[in-house]
Amino acid sequence: MNVGSGGGFRAIWYTFKKGRESGSVWKLYKAMRTRNSCKTCAVGMGGQKGGMVNESGSFPEVCKKSLQAMVADMQPGIQPPFWKKTSIAELAAMTPRELEHLGRLIHPLRYRQGESHYETITWEEAFQTIAAKFASLRPEETFWYFSGRSSNEAGFLLQLLARVYGTNNVNNCSFYCHQASGVGLQSSLGTGTATIQLEDLEKSDCVFLIGGNPASNHPRLMTSLMHVRRRGGKVIVINPVEETGLVTFRIPSDPISLLKGTKVATHYYKPHIGGDLALLWGIAKALKASNDINLDFLQGHCNGHEEYLAKLEMLSWDELELKSGVPRSDMEAIAALYAKSERAVFSWTMGITHHAHGVDNVQAIANLAMCRGMVGRPGSGLMPIRGHSNVQGIGSVGVTPKLKQQIFDALQNEFGVELPTTEGLDTLACMEGAASGEIKAGFCLGGNLFGSNPDATFAGEALSNLDLNVMMNTTMNTGHAHGLAKETIILPVLARDEEPEPTTQESMFNFVRLSDGGPRRLPGPRSEVEIIATLGSRLRPDAKGIDWDAMHHTSTIRDWIGKVVPGYEKISSIDKTKEEFQIDGRTFYEPQFGTPDGRGILHCHSIPELKGTGEQELRLMTVRSEGQFNTVVYEEEDLYRNQDRRDIILMHPDDLQRLGLKHDQRVTVANDIGSMNNILARGYEKIRPGNALMYYPESNVLVARYADPQSKTPAFKGVVVKVTPQ
Repeated sequence: MNVGSGGGFRAIWYTFKKGRESGSVWKLYKAMRTRNSCKTCAVGMGGQKGGMVNESGSFPEVCKKSLQAMVADMQPGIQPPFWKKTSIAELAAMTPRELEHLGRLIHPLRYRQGESHYETITWEEAFQTIAAKFASLRPEETFWYFSGRSSNEAGFLLQLLARVYGTNNVNNCSFYCHQASGVGLQSSLGTGTATIQLEDLEKSDCVFLIGGNPASNHPRLMTSLMHVRRRGGKVIVINPVEETGLVTFRIPSDPISLLKGTKVATHYYKPHIGGDLALLWGIAKALKASNDINLDFLQGHCNGHEEYLAKLEMLSWDELELKSGVPRSDMEAIAALYAKSERAVFSWTMGITHHAHGVDNVQAIANLAMCRGMVGRPGSGLMPIRGHSNVQGIGSVGVTPKLKQQIFDALQNEFGVELPTTEGLDTLACMEGAASGEIKAGFCLGGNLFGSNPDATFAGEALSNLDLNVMMNTTMNTGHAHGLAKETIILPVLARDEEPEPTTQESMFNFVRLSDGGPRRLPGPRSEVEIIATLGSRLRPDAKGIDWDAMHHTSTIRDWIGKVVPGYEKISSIDKTKEEFQIDGRTFYEPQFGTPDGRGILHCHSIPELKGTGEQELRLMTVRSEGQFNTVVYEEEDLYRNQDRRDIILMHPDDLQRLGLKHDQRVTVANDIGSMNNILARGYEKIRPGNALMYYPESNVLVARYADPQSKTPAFKGVVVKVTPQ
């Protein structure tokens, strides 16, 4: 039976299913209600208001993603006999879902090249091995990678360790997701994050949802979109695929929505993959033609407006239609809807950032907001929909190759630490360094670096070239089975709600929450902060200005953060006051921007040619399923797209016919980067002809390493492939 809406009774049934897996529904409910922030997406919930409560105090706010993550952390531990009987080859043959469901990691593990199995080792052996290897290397021969699953405290402490060790090769997972958002917003508005709070979204009367599918990946946003619709607001979805949950969603916590369903999108437009930039400029051109651009705002608050208006005049409709795949009449219709809005919010996800021109895309969105004065006022603004629950916080506390000058100066002046001034490498550059042999060791705080990389074949080879790779994780993933270094060590860590001391996280709305932590579920795993502080005391015992014993306590780390990170001053006392806070200087309701002169900056772009127009070609985007979160796959099925497996390529039936294929025929999907065999080609009427989708991270083997030159973000959504029968 095909699923015709997102959420609904299936979601309720799924809650009971996950409850049974965790031991009981009551046990799962109690775990979800603790005062800890959600472990999945950066929309955020929980903290001191209690689990399943959002920033506005609404309860219950819960989604399948949060349940899946919690139940994964409630799994039993993987016992030593498993590692003796299960070889690396057997692990490599497992799917991402099978690896995730093996259980919790509870012992440090080591793999040495030439061996066939992991072995369990003691914590002391692990610490000695790691410290000895890193001490033997030049700091520039190492990289330090951070996931958004960790706390602000762990992130800050590890980047501090990396820098006093002597390297700025400090990078995070945002380089592979929303770095283009940060760069684009910073270059346009002088801020790299959302300009609004959650309540602004619900006050808006027009929401643009561009290149994203929050019904699957950020389900709690659907409640806010329901409120927009009920007040008569418009929701304009721009996506090459008609996503079921963005058409109709049944919100389980709302009886009316549950029974009748909520119509989400008032308008739905499907450009070609890679056609967003042309579409955004077309909307602006239509606004100019209808005299709906706010010239007073542009002249009074923006730089570059004369060049911007001239560019709109110069662009031809023929070019915009050809490169977007959207007719002029639709662009004019979108502009007319926007022109009637009094409070508009622009939101987007990786359908915008995962392109070789991702920063241009974000700048074009910012242009659209500024050209009607829809930024710097209540109920209006820009909202990148962030992925992992603390990916924004990790960046805020200094996990970037180059520290913000204020943080750099404060660390040296306040605490007397000595910091390197070398130019650090971004994530992809670190992978290139590993492949060339210039980088010899890596340290990964959470995540799945192998699984998140483009060109999976290259990623495996690069990581295998390392002398040592250290990974701190709660469960197994593909990075523990592929691309293993000459020596690979896995350190089992506590989940957020098991930490012995409170930690903090930052939502995509710039709101900092306090997580209480809680009792450990299993013996063996250790706190991330404890592990990092222990390594610091061994690797840099005499680091100037740092007391590693004091750094075992998260309160000490928060004191440092409060003194060096702008806007984070209140974090120093958050464990005592329990006062969660909005970061100062990011959300603004006056058109006073964070640029040097306080004015917004309008950018002009050259619109790239539409790729994949050859007779045998398709434009491919890699996507997440409804049953996964980032690289973690919880379910093989993709419920909302009515797919029962992941080894498939979805394309329009017209493309099946054009390529001489039949539904469910076995094919090879290939390009110059790689190929995938035994893939099922399936007709899918909801996707725009000429385009296709496949599941991430499996399809990363087809994604080139070429990245946006401004953000270093690879083009996971702009892949040209050929599909041939087997």
